[in-house]
Amino acid sequence: MFAVIKTGGKQYKVAEGDQIVVEKLAADAGADVTFDVLMLGDGKSVTLGAPVVDGASVVGEIAAQRKGDKKLIMKKRQRNTYRRKKGHRQLESVVTITSILTDGKKAPAKKAAAPKKEEAPKAEAKAPAAKKEAAPKPAAKADKPKTDDRGRLEQAEGKADDLKKISGVGPAMEKKLNAAGIFHFWQVAELNATQAQELDDEAGLGGRIERDEWVKQADQLAKDA
Repeated sequence: MFAVIKTGGKQYKVAEGDQIVVEKLAADAGADVTFDVLMLGDGKSVTLGAPVVDGASVVGEIAAQRKGDKKLIMKKRQRNTYRRKKGHRQLESVVTITSILTDGKKAPAKKAAAPKKEEAPKAEAKAPAAKKEAAPKPAAKADKPKTDDRGRLEQAEGKADDLKKISGVGPAMEKKLNAAGIFHFWQVAELNATQAQELDDEAGLGGRIERDEWVKQADQLAKDA
């Protein structure tokens, strides 16, 4: 059996199971839509409506809502600079014909969705893994040797630091500092204002300790060492 329906100002010949594309219908995807029938045919006879066939209807399900292919509209006027170009994409509904009804019959109700299977109980949460024993902390550095009142040492404690890493200290300046009893970054970092001034005068540094911020530099170098 086939039917002729009308929607969006156009007529379509349809049969059960057909899928047609029509101008957009006001319904969401998955919803049912009903069309009036203009003509019915079964291969042997044809029934014409006036304008529709009484008691007949076509039911379809909206499979998708989409936009059609882009069409270009161009306008031009001869011997003129008038040019216009526009694009248009028609909103469309894809409809699957589910049934053709006659004699006032109603479409069969949709089958209810099968109930979801109960989810199996989740496995018990695994017991948290035992915490790894914390790695032993490194032994603290040996206590610093005691300096005199001026912050000096008679000799380096172990290996002397490379004082040339301090900005403004060169090989000659490093020798002067070693001769004055300064061998390590931590010694420079712990100099107070009086000790720094005394070292500056004694070694002829010209105020570099304060100007170049040796104490601050040495403190950072001592931490990184």
